[in-house]
Amino acid sequence: MSVLDNSAAYQSIDPQGMTARIRDLPRQCRAAWQEAQALALPDDYRDIDKVVILGMGGSAIAGDFLRCLVALESPVPIFSNRDYELPLLVDGRTLLIASSYSGNTEEVLSSFERGLGTGAKKVVITTGGKLLAAARANGVPAFVFHYESEPRAALGYSFMPLLAIAQKVGIVADKSGDVDEAIAVMEALTARIDQKAPLARNPAKQLAERLHQRLPVVYGADILAEVARRWKGQLNETSKMWCFYEELPEADHNAVVGYGLPKEIAVRAFVVFLRAPSIHPRILLRYDLTRTALEEAGVESTTVDAEGKSPLAQMMSATLFGDWVSLYLAILNEVAPAPTTPIDKLKERLARR
Repeated sequence: MSVLDNSAAYQSIDPQGMTARIRDLPRQCRAAWQEAQALALPDDYRDIDKVVILGMGGSAIAGDFLRCLVALESPVPIFSNRDYELPLLVDGRTLLIASSYSGNTEEVLSSFERGLGTGAKKVVITTGGKLLAAARANGVPAFVFHYESEPRAALGYSFMPLLAIAQKVGIVADKSGDVDEAIAVMEALTARIDQKAPLARNPAKQLAERLHQRLPVVYGADILAEVARRWKGQLNETSKMWCFYEELPEADHNAVVGYGLPKEIAVRAFVVFLRAPSIHPRILLRYDLTRTALEEAGVESTTVDAEGKSPLAQMMSATLFGDWVSLYLAILNEVAPAPTTPIDKLKERLARR
């Protein structure tokens, strides 16, 4: 029997409960969406021509997800700011959203402090910390949530409030139907690929076994480009392994040239293509041709298809699939999926300087 079908392995390797958190994503998204409806924003928050989202890690990827969705129906640009500084474009017609699970992310605190000196319309998303204190001291609307987990496992609480805010300020249409569909799709997917589903009929476990002891590279395009980035982060943090991501069609103008070398790397690499029916047909053709180029260079690859009709459902189903794959790789690697000790050490060293 594969270790992935051994329930005792999850109890032993995952005592902090990352397995339960991943399974909880659909419910978490529903709760976060419902709670965010109660967030009140001033009427003048609709008078904006751009959005800047301050965040790192899971909070930043939520901003990237929002940018992909908004670009499908609105001319209002979304910028994700992963920095200590604030972009010079922030002005009185900017919606400035600071998002930090802990409320103590130093890059977010630094850029938000600078934002307080501008005329931007400001919103905070957090569980508390210094960010919430700063928001309350300055009369900034805040969406405060309570969900105990690793920050990356609280994606529903990072992303759904952003989507609700975008709807409230009028840059996207009502997303209630799309949210309902995305949750239903994720619930159905979970039933097919969670740890209770045996390896023989569980494509997420099967992919994890193919990626085990390999160098994963995740390809995405259009609405799945940032989902590929999410996969990369999840395999780094949850599986404790190297992983990279690429975006099509850009990769066909550079990365494709380097597939064969070094040979030692090429034979260990494994490429995962994230595909959705909404992607431009010429890019879908590039998926097939890029896989051919990889095969000719001796690099293995496979494809994961997003599910659902709406772009939101496709993004979230592909995200959830990757979260389960990252968990199964942690089990295969015999590493606890929840802790991120190197990040904690780095923060401690930064705090001393």
